[in-house]
Amino acid sequence: MRGWTTAWLLAWTLGAAAQDGTAPQRYALPAPELQAIVDAARPPQLFLGPQRDLAALMQVPSLPGIDVVAQPELKLAGLRINPRAYAQSRFSFGADLWLLDVGTRKEIRLAGLPAPLGIVGVQWSPDQRHLAFNRVDAATGANELWLVDVPARAARRLASGLNTVAGRGYTWLPDSSGLLVHLQPEGQGAAPAPDTTPVGPAVQETATGSGVKQIRTYQDLLRNEGDARVFEHYLRSQLARVDLAGRVERLGAPALWLSASPSPDGRYVLAQRAERPFSYLVPVNSFPRRIEVLGRDGALVHAVAALPLVEGLPVGNDAVREGVRSIDWRSDAPATLVWAEARDGGDPAREAEVRDDVLMQAAPFDRAPVVLARLGLRYGGATWGDGQLALIDEYWWKSRAIRQWRVAPDAPDTAPRLLREGSFEDRYNDPGTPVTVADAAGNPRLLLAEGGRALFLIGDGASPEGDRPFVDRLDLDDGRKTRLFHSQAPYYERPQALLDARGERLLVTRESPTEPANYMIRSGRRAPVALTHFAHPTPQLKNVRKEQIRYARKDGVDLTGTLYLPPGYDARRDGPLPLLMWAYPQEFKSASAAGQVTDSPYRFNFISYWGPQAFLARGYAVLDDPSMPIVGEGDAEPNDTYIPQLIAGAQAAIDEVVRRGVADRDRIAIGGHSYGAFMTANLLAHTRLFRAGIARSGAYNRSLTPFGFQAEERSYWQAQPVYQAMSPFNYADRIKDPLLLIHGEQDNNPGTFPVQSERLFAAIKGLGGTARLVMLPNESHGYRARESVLHMLAETDRWLERYVKNAAPRGAGASP
Repeated sequence: MRGWTTAWLLAWTLGAAAQDGTAPQRYALPAPELQAIVDAARPPQLFLGPQRDLAALMQVPSLPGIDVVAQPELKLAGLRINPRAYAQSRFSFGADLWLLDVGTRKEIRLAGLPAPLGIVGVQWSPDQRHLAFNRVDAATGANELWLVDVPARAARRLASGLNTVAGRGYTWLPDSSGLLVHLQPEGQGAAPAPDTTPVGPAVQETATGSGVKQIRTYQDLLRNEGDARVFEHYLRSQLARVDLAGRVERLGAPALWLSASPSPDGRYVLAQRAERPFSYLVPVNSFPRRIEVLGRDGALVHAVAALPLVEGLPVGNDAVREGVRSIDWRSDAPATLVWAEARDGGDPAREAEVRDDVLMQAAPFDRAPVVLARLGLRYGGATWGDGQLALIDEYWWKSRAIRQWRVAPDAPDTAPRLLREGSFEDRYNDPGTPVTVADAAGNPRLLLAEGGRALFLIGDGASPEGDRPFVDRLDLDDGRKTRLFHSQAPYYERPQALLDARGERLLVTRESPTEPANYMIRSGRRAPVALTHFAHPTPQLKNVRKEQIRYARKDGVDLTGTLYLPPGYDARRDGPLPLLMWAYPQEFKSASAAGQVTDSPYRFNFISYWGPQAFLARGYAVLDDPSMPIVGEGDAEPNDTYIPQLIAGAQAAIDEVVRRGVADRDRIAIGGHSYGAFMTANLLAHTRLFRAGIARSGAYNRSLTPFGFQAEERSYWQAQPVYQAMSPFNYADRIKDPLLLIHGEQDNNPGTFPVQSERLFAAIKGLGGTARLVMLPNESHGYRARESVLHMLAETDRWLERYVKNAAPRGAGASP
């Protein structure tokens, strides 16, 4: 109990006075050293301008209070809506905004910014003369569009009454003359009042012969017609153009607009709107929708597609809806639509040589679409260069296969050329991501060199030594690569952008275990020049020791983890410590991919309140992200042997930290969030390896997610023994070590209903086990309020102190 202040003990006493829930509960404060981590400053976010010589920086504020998080909120059709502001209710605000001249490294402060600032996001104009941002004030209901005049270094409000329920709510016109926005319709009136007297039941029906469909476990769905009317009210918006003087030109009539984007030449708008009939089973992205091309006046120019309601897909993670999907403008052409359509009915179980067609249709849209590519896998997107060069990606989840093709968009009959083929699990052979830059209209285009014969790639550089990010130039004629940059020890440098057309000047972030990431300019072989000087957020923990450790599972699969030790700790002098292990299992199709090293030993030792590293301040050793691979090679499914593989991974990690002399085998806790919480409950149900567990926002009964979960493709009825074996709820009688369950009362993540934690706690309590259930008000899958985060840490600290740090040895019983 050393170091706990009287104030902290009082706060804890108020918060945990009665474990049976009968006494009033209050938010607790953790120990001061944990509170300091919560309140540590966070680094600003940087947004590079399209000309790459100017950047905007937005300061990320400290956590909001519960009074902000507890603002009124509607949960409709998979959306969470702030009804005062007609905005999405779950977002982070920017607390400050300024500019940075990349060439001179000078900061530029702005006049006229509103207070409170409340920035939701920023977007540069294509000509870089302006910066737009959305300001939301949840308390007053303000939802505004603001404009920064870069030459004048001043901000002003451009428009009010935005509707950002379905997305950002604004985008720049390609000529930088104004913005396309979603406004709250004029004269719409108040939202429909909730139905207090039902006029009838909510009815759903299915019919024999409708086929086998997978319907994932969604939350925040519509429940009745009253919900549907309220949903329509808040989603309905008016498309409009707003010029730089603030003049508004409305386009067409209000509708349930989901998205709207101008064509690169500015003559058209690609718009999507939802329609009835709605559904009580799926969220809005599966509702019927119309995809249309509108003219500058909002009039219909071309009806692209009318997509029906989709209540479930065929079995498998490679299943997709039929009809038009992933539609967008081709960024290198004036007004050409590009989209994919399944040729196998969207069913991965159906044999088909061609899975997807990639189609194009150019303005004025009076000719039939042309086929740009026929794919044997699923369409994964396109990256545009010019009429002679675009990259088409395809993937297949089942086999983890990935391919990349070079195509000529202006000559679609030209045979595509294969540039890459492999597995997206294979990080060691990942060639990197093609570099794009904004063109004059603000659209991303491939950065080409040598007259279009070469492009650039930025990659993680995964290797047995850890990640070493790189920049390569790829010769498209012969496939030869030239390495232009490679991160070197003792730093971790990540290229963020290329600042010239030759790849010689780079914007990078540079960090080391004791130095936080800062932006720097690299020019050839010269020493990097610092653009920013962000301070260490937790200097009291600057001397934390970190090591990327490697060990093997008993079946030979190579594993890694990141071991952290408290400042000043010496294993020979101080002996083994209590240890907190925090993990998240991952499925693989090959043992070789599962054994690849992830992360880098040269990354900054970022101590976050969200992860386990915060407990270094309380004297614990921490093993973060130890590999917990679940491998199913060939035709085998990973989850068929989930439990034995999970146990083997945990046992190997424990054996390694004990062998190193840094951890006491009798004082090790296991924890995780979401799927990591599921892992935690399973390890406590099937082993006695750990003295306690911390499970946050997890799912524990897989019969409540019967149409698949995580990477599991099969339904409960196809793999019932697997679902049952993987559900720790079924083995609650075997959970003999203390389990702390924490969950947001309003969790909207598919599958992790709050009832999952409530029912597991009830089972453990009824069976005489030791558990504590903490339900955080107004919190979702992640926790946002400062009070909630502090209370989470206080609960976790108390649990670890009681059941791990001060636990008595239990001898030979600590085995699977």
